[in-house]
Amino acid sequence: MQFFEKIQALRKERGLSQESFAERIGVSRQAVAKWESGESLPEIDKLMLISDFFMVSIDSLVKDSQACSSHAAPVDLPHDAVVAFLLRAKKATYAGHGGETTPSRPSSHDLAYREGDLRYYDTYLGGLMFAGEEALWKGDVPVWSMNYVGRTLDDLFSGDFLKEALSHASADIPYRGPRLYKNGDFTYHCRVDGSFDWYEGTEEIFAGDRKVFECRFHGGSIR
Repeated sequence: MQFFEKIQALRKERGLSQESFAERIGVSRQAVAKWESGESLPEIDKLMLISDFFMVSIDSLVKDSQACSSHAAPVDLPHDAVVAFLLRAKKATYAGHGGETTPSRPSSHDLAYREGDLRYYDTYLGGLMFAGEEALWKGDVPVWSMNYVGRTLDDLFSGDFLKEALSHASADIPYRGPRLYKNGDFTYHCRVDGSFDWYEGTEEIFAGDRKVFECRFHGGSIR
C-alpha cells in the first residue's frame, strides 16, 4: 500500500471528507486531493501533523512495505509497563486539566499523550451527557481500549472534583478512578468486574446523599 492509498483509507476510517480533513491540519482541500491522487507528497511538517492526527508513525505512512495501523501485527507488552503508562497518560490529560488536541470528528474533544512509541488517545462527545473512548498504542499497533458513557444528574456536580478523583487512579484498577475518594461533601465510588484484559465497571459521584454523576465503562486488551 502506497502513501496516497494509506492517507485516503485513514481519512475515510475517521469519516472525514477531504475538506474537513484539510481544515484539521491547516491545508487546502486541493492539497489533500493531490496527496490522495499520488500527484504530490506533503512536506515534512505536514507529515508530522498527519502522523499525530492519525496516531501512526511517519515511517508507516511513507514506506510502501508497511500498511496502516489497522493492519499491523499484534504486540505483547509487560502488563505493569502498560498500566504505569496509562496512569501517567490519564494524569497528563483530562484528569490533569491537559489541553485538547485537534478534533478527530465534528464537535469531539480529543486529548493525546506520548512517551517514545507508546501513545494514549482519549476522544469524547458531549458534556452533560457524554460518550467516548480511550486507547493505547505501541507504535502503530493498538494494545488496549475502553469505551465509556456518562451523564451529570444534578447542578451540584463538580467537574473539578471528578478530575481530582480520576487523578487518584491506582494500578489495581487503572480504568477510571479509585474505589473510593472523598473531599468535603463529595464522594466518588468506582466498581469494576473483570481484569485488565476484559472488564466492565461503573462510577458515581455523590454530593452528600444525592447522586450527581454516573458513568459506565468497559474495555480490554487488543489482540
